[in-house]
Parts: sequence; C-alpha cells; structure tokens
Amino acid sequence: MLNWKSLGVLLVLGPGLMAAGCKSAPDLSSKQALDMVQARYDQQPPVVVNILVDDAGMRQGISGKLWERTKVYPNKLWADFKLTPDGKKAVALPGGGDVIEWRPANQDDKTYSVMVMTVAANHPRAHDMGDLQDEMMGADTGKEGRYVEGVNLTGVPQTLQDIAHHPGNRLSDKKQADFALVNGAWTLKSIE
Repeated sequence: MLNWKSLGVLLVLGPGLMAAGCKSAPDLSSKQALDMVQARYDQQPPVVVNILVDDAGMRQGISGKLWERTKVYPNKLWADFKLTPDGKKAVALPGGGDVIEWRPANQDDKTYSVMVMTVAANHPRAHDMGDLQDEMMGADTGKEGRYVEGVNLTGVPQTLQDIAHHPGNRLSDKKQADFALVNGAWTLKSIE
C-alpha cells in the first residue's frame, strides 16, 4: 500500500517538480542574432571586393578617371589601359602592375570582362535576418537564422560602386547562422 501511495505522490508532484527545475530559454530576436553575426564579421580581418569590369564598365572607368587608354592594337579590339593616380588609390589588379590588358575575342564579345580589386578593405555587412527557427544541436537548445551577407563598398569611389552593380558581379550571398544556448545565454556557433 505504501508503494502505491508513493507512486501516486510521484505522479502528482513529479511533473510540477520537473517543470520547476526546467528553466525556459531567453528570447533571441532577429535583431540580436544579426548583431551577433555582425560582431563576428567585425572581429575578422577586413576584405577587399573583387569586381568584374565589362565593356560598359571600362568606359565608365575612363569617364571616372580611374584608367586611361594608352595603347590600341592593330586589330582595333585590344587595348591597354593604365591606372591613373586616382585609379591606383581605388583599385588593384590581381596580377599586380598598373595596366589593364583588354583582350576580347571579337567585336561582338559581350561577356568579356577583367577583374579588379578594391583597395579599400571592409568588413562584410549582415542584413535581412529572417525568422529564427528552433533546432536541436546535440543535447543543446539551438536556433538557426537565414540572412544576407553583403559586400561593403565604403571608401570605394562612386564610379567603381556603379561598375560593381553591373551583371556578373555578386554583391551578396544568402547565409545561415546557427546559435546555441550556452549557460543561459545565446551564442553564435557557426556561419554557413
């Protein structure tokens, strides 16, 4: 009889004791999650931005005084463009030097482009964090959120920013951040 009473007490009080012992997780808002991601980016070294320059971009670069044509080849398609002093402050060439070698395959080659890199290095920007979803991370409570990672063109001349928006340039990517509840506080675990 004593065992039945003990079992009854456990059945009645057990869930209440378990609920009292469980602590609910603090809320994690999209803004807080985004701030954690941006803080991680700000701790890493700044990065340059690679920009593909097409035919229209080459013309914009001349108008913006980033480079000037110094040589035209006999086929009238190829040319060399030297970076101006302002151009050297704005861009670097992947192979080094200060001459862009423009070498399209033919007159109708609309896909030809060259790559330049910004001299200004910045931290990527995280924005547009979606709704956070609950997930299990082993025995830990977790959340995941999808957001947009964008390049940061701060300090880049407007002409080069305009060229960066031409087709072929990738200025943002969709990313996923995973968060875990550690010792009662949310922490950023990974970015994929």
